Amino acid sequence: MRRLSFIIFALSFSVALFAKDIKTVVLKTQPEMHCANCEKKIKDNIRFEKGIKSIKTSLENKTVTIEYDADKTNVSNIIQGFKKIKYEASEVKQNKEKKQK
Repeated sequence: MRRLSFIIFALSFSVALFAKDIKTVVLKTQPEMHCANCEKKIKDNIRFEKGIKSIKTSLENKTVTIEYDADKTNVSNIIQGFKKIKYEASEVKQNKEKKQK
């Protein structure tokens, strides 16, 4: 029984130790993303930035949603990645009211 308890504790501890801090940021770009070529350029280049997990683009909203590992990068580094491909990016601040609806 003690051995089983120890194994469960050890597994729980190791899972917590190696858990990743995945965050999401929504960005607008300048110049605005307006076509499939813009989408492709952003996706093909930003995916190589350290810590990027996924990239979703929306031509309708002209936004880029990025999931990233906060242990490896941050929003400032991601914005610097956009500068490498001649885009200015800024974080979209979402209203708390929109989140509740």
